Amino acid sequence: MDSTVRQILKDKGSEVWSVAPTTTVFDTLHLLSDKDIGAVVVMDKGKLVGIFSERDYVRQAEKDVSTIKYHPVSDYMTREVVTITPEETVQDCMLYMTAHRIRHLPVVEAEKLVGIITIGDVVKTVISDQSQLLEEMENFISGRYGR
Repeated sequence: MDSTVRQILKDKGSEVWSVAPTTTVFDTLHLLSDKDIGAVVVMDKGKLVGIFSERDYVRQAEKDVSTIKYHPVSDYMTREVVTITPEETVQDCMLYMTAHRIRHLPVVEAEKLVGIITIGDVVKTVISDQSQLLEEMENFISGRYGR
């Protein structure tokens, strides 16, 4: 059982919240709070140009907490965005998230943003996959497999 990113998006939906590079950090933080999300993608003319997370804010706020919220999000976003494709697996998500120390992976297909996978999505999928595998193993051991 190794679910694909496409399967995860099918289950959770593909809604992605985004902001323009010129959106202020304050307005971006308001969106994060309002939608109860940890990151937004930054889009410019339909193109993914960055991602801004709670961590990006925390890292910068300690340096200049009084004025950061009035700056454009492009000043603080992560520009080198790690992405994943719908064909990749939950295992791939875990590898990318661990290697890059990130919690959000935009999903890109044919250069178009089609969704976002979070660490919570990954954990939920792993638990579901393992529960299903355990049930299949129990059925096999008890002789109910394939019935």
